[in-house]
Amino acid sequence: MAKTFLLDKNIRPNIPTGGFRAKAKYVFVLGGVMSGVGKGVTAASLGKILSARGFRVNLMKIDPYLNVDAGTMNPVEHGEVFVLDSGLECDQDMGNYERFLDQPAVHENYMTSGMVYKYVIDKERALGYNGKCVDPVPYISAEILRRIEAARVKTKAEITVVEIGGTVGEFQNEIFIEAARQLKLKDPHGVAFVLVSYLPIPGKLGEMKTKPTQYAVRTVNSYGVHPDIIIARSDRPLDRMRKEKLAFSSNVPIDQIISAPDVANIYDIPLNFEKDGLSTTMLRLLSLKPRQSDLQDWRKAVEKMKNAESVVKIGMVGKYFKTGDFVLSDAYISVIESLKHAAGSLGKKLELDWLSGEDYETDPKKLKTLSAYDGILVPGGFGTRGVEGIIQSIKFARENQIPYFGLCYGMQLAVIEQARSALKKTKANTTEIDKATPYPVIDILPEQKQLMKDKNYGGTMRLGAYPAKLKEGTLAAKAYGTETISERHRHRYEVNPDLISELEAGGLIFSGTSPDGVLMEIAELPTKVHPFFLGTQFHPEFKSTPLEPHPLFLSFIKAVGERARHSRQAK
Repeated sequence: MAKTFLLDKNIRPNIPTGGFRAKAKYVFVLGGVMSGVGKGVTAASLGKILSARGFRVNLMKIDPYLNVDAGTMNPVEHGEVFVLDSGLECDQDMGNYERFLDQPAVHENYMTSGMVYKYVIDKERALGYNGKCVDPVPYISAEILRRIEAARVKTKAEITVVEIGGTVGEFQNEIFIEAARQLKLKDPHGVAFVLVSYLPIPGKLGEMKTKPTQYAVRTVNSYGVHPDIIIARSDRPLDRMRKEKLAFSSNVPIDQIISAPDVANIYDIPLNFEKDGLSTTMLRLLSLKPRQSDLQDWRKAVEKMKNAESVVKIGMVGKYFKTGDFVLSDAYISVIESLKHAAGSLGKKLELDWLSGEDYETDPKKLKTLSAYDGILVPGGFGTRGVEGIIQSIKFARENQIPYFGLCYGMQLAVIEQARSALKKTKANTTEIDKATPYPVIDILPEQKQLMKDKNYGGTMRLGAYPAKLKEGTLAAKAYGTETISERHRHRYEVNPDLISELEAGGLIFSGTSPDGVLMEIAELPTKVHPFFLGTQFHPEFKSTPLEPHPLFLSFIKAVGERARHSRQAK
């Protein structure tokens, strides 16, 4: 049988009818005729309110792409690549799942068409099907169900919420809906379907239209399933007339049509759902008796975010913002949310501006505008575009005592800037950009060289959670309050170990390293030199939640808040 890295070895290969626990419940979240309307946040919010009722909830994401994982997807096209502790590169919705449930996701929580088809094909090549004709039904659908069950077993979930990416009209989703139909047939009271559909209001008409949702319902019906609940997305609340119209046309009870208007804070959504009694409705549909209802801590965190009045202004300098005439913030969604978590918990109101490194590269005079910010953050990235402009913005932040926080590439570029300024190595660079640089302060990890030569890009970076030790008395150690940490990584390049002593002599402190001291995990400047200048090789944004903001983001926002306070006093 073909080997798989994804599934529990104890899970039988074919379990579409006999392998699921009768008491386990499953909720499938489907999209209407329009993507990008908040299906992932809806699934996360549903998971949150069911968890608050005392049930063990697991959230899964199905991506219909043939990509085996999200690692090779363009962030401008697909959004952020989120990384789990296991090292799996997955969809950004997995980040929302972790942030809302306040618990780490497992490897089995993410599935793509590529994973499923590759497994089945590899198994067929190894005669795992004993010479049978391998058709999509039942073999692909069985593999989908096997993976859903594997995730339930791994997480010991009582309720598994499965988001099927894309829209119901896309043919690549049909096999996943078919698998869900089979599960519904096995246990009619153990499976529920939620349709998230957008109700547009055409500008010149000024009337909310239900036809796209009606069409989406008919499309779902054509697959042999029927939505139990409709989440009606729009820019404003759904009125009674529209609810009645949807109920009549879709054969969904009016109390199972939930209004989901746009909100300023996505963390309000679970609270809004509970106002409409969504958890009670869902538990009834799943034949489950309600338990406790506890959203108190969540409500407090959300209220603190909403009521913050003291403004902190942060400029985020990057390269994945622009796509045509639009700005794509999804490429850095975890960074944005982490800033919100930290700012909200400290009673600060976050103002975030998107700044392109290319602008400072083509017009260095624009660097002076950075003085208007209370903090500068450079997120992860790769490649040459806008890099010299980003390095100049880092230099400006350092010279002008503006709190600076660099993540992954943001740390590497800060090290380059320090080598050029403090050590006078004007041609210092990363070999990612300049392979012939005479002073390669950032170099590819040794184990990555052959992989790159072979063009083996997918799933081959240094990925997932790795431990690090912190240097006593440093900014990082004070922020964490511990000597050892574990953080998630996604990189191929690292601070050159041959040049560390020189960099330290120039004033840079490597306050976090791998346990063996070989890899530099955190770089910072002494607080007597700069109020907050710190970069991480890892991605702390992947572990921040509204209830537990990441300690480094908290430390950064504190420094940002101090600068903002002094700026107000100076005025």
